[in-house]
Amino acid sequence: PTSPWWMVTIGAVVAIILGKQVYGGLGYNPFNPALVGRVFLLISFPVQMTSWAMPSPMFLNKMDAVTRATPLGEMKLQLLLTGRVPEFSSSDLFDFFIGNVGGSLGEVSMIALLIGAAYLLYRGYIGWLIPLSFIGSVMIISGIFWLIDPTRFLSPIFHLCTGGLILGAFFMATDLVTTPLTRKGMLIFGLGCGLVTITIRLFGGYPEGVSFSILFMNAATPLIDRFTKPKIFGARTKKNIS
Repeated sequence: PTSPWWMVTIGAVVAIILGKQVYGGLGYNPFNPALVGRVFLLISFPVQMTSWAMPSPMFLNKMDAVTRATPLGEMKLQLLLTGRVPEFSSSDLFDFFIGNVGGSLGEVSMIALLIGAAYLLYRGYIGWLIPLSFIGSVMIISGIFWLIDPTRFLSPIFHLCTGGLILGAFFMATDLVTTPLTRKGMLIFGLGCGLVTITIRLFGGYPEGVSFSILFMNAATPLIDRFTKPKIFGARTKKNIS
């Protein structure tokens, strides 16, 4: 929310030119253009891209001057300093759910994102396979590590309510141009996104891995389509020929 105008302009130019036009324009880009622009800004301006003003109480048109790390950032920092993850109460999780927490514009309110996702699913603009496999894999893997050592790993509910998981799963990973065409390919794509995301969150240098995971799986989409392409009905196979 506090990003300067020139940074927004740079991100838009990178997203449009490097993320889309160099590949031939709309429908030809192999990577999600918005994520290309965001990752470029994150790598180029890490301080500005990881400093968030805390939201003010409802109906007050002001931002708190004190910046604070996101819950995922706090998790990484506390784990690095003390060897233990911080404790978050149920009220903290509720704040994460409604968006009463610092973070990137558009990703902090889980309830608002779910309402938007429900509308897209209802109208048939997106499918459920990629979001389900994406979110499900993050929940399952984080749950396994949480059961093994809850002092070093936080619960699946925490990972569900924080960061850009919901935004990425429903609004980024479902981009028709950069995702697989088959149902099996969509499941593989979502599982891969979830695996990379939770690996970065738990063991990587960045607190969040949603953007990187989707771009990584965008690069793998042609291979996924190649190996999950269904057989043409009535086509002759080597076995039939022999």
